[in-house]
Amino acid sequence: MKCSKVFFFDLDGTIYHGESPIQGAKECIEYLQKHKISFYFLTNNAMRTQKQIVKKLETMGFSNIQEEQVFTSAMAAALYAKKKNRGNRVFCIGEEGLRMALLQQGFELVDAHADQVVVGLDRSADFTTYTKALHELQQDACFIATNPDRRVPQAQGDLIGNGAVIQMLEYASERKAEIVGKPTAVMMEEALQYAGIQKEDCIVVGDNLETDVLFGLNNHVTTVFVTTGLHTKEDAVKRNIHPDWTISNLKELWNI
Repeated sequence: MKCSKVFFFDLDGTIYHGESPIQGAKECIEYLQKHKISFYFLTNNAMRTQKQIVKKLETMGFSNIQEEQVFTSAMAAALYAKKKNRGNRVFCIGEEGLRMALLQQGFELVDAHADQVVVGLDRSADFTTYTKALHELQQDACFIATNPDRRVPQAQGDLIGNGAVIQMLEYASERKAEIVGKPTAVMMEEALQYAGIQKEDCIVVGDNLETDVLFGLNNHVTTVFVTTGLHTKEDAVKRNIHPDWTISNLKELWNI
């Protein structure tokens, strides 16, 4: 690998599928660690905390991963909401990763009379939860969403993504969400600030054309599309999306 830049890796579909590492991922990360090349995991998955993500990676055989090397759309959403300073009371749809990120930024999680509604993927959310969120949005609470992913790639088959949930709430409330995760400029700004680097210092690597690849391209960052997850080379042609590099295995990064 002829590169000294910082890598921003996606997780789902790039590093692992469900509970299994993707072929070539461990070798790639070990290579970067051996050669002291910096990298971070940037994920739109807002369900897990940094600690939970590191533990998941460790159970798959990855080692020496630090919590500080993980940055999630939940963290970005909490930082974004804090900067906007539109009230401290948050109605949250999300799992521990999002709830913890909001609490760490000093927000109060409430069931009613919210200043802001923050929406991430929550596998236990139901009709009642979404209806409560609708009522808060109808009372003019700010509407923030962690990420727009249509689907979450899994070994057993894709899961419905947060993007589908957002569109449901947008349709019902006749409101548009402020989306924070990839591919937005907000996520890039927060990630660069978190890593302490500039755009020209990093390379984005991911499997999702609509989030990972456009995240890099739209923000004018060198972008590597890996065809191990949600999308294929044919999908890129159909969508007229042109990454800087396309690879089929993360070990091919060594040749870039």
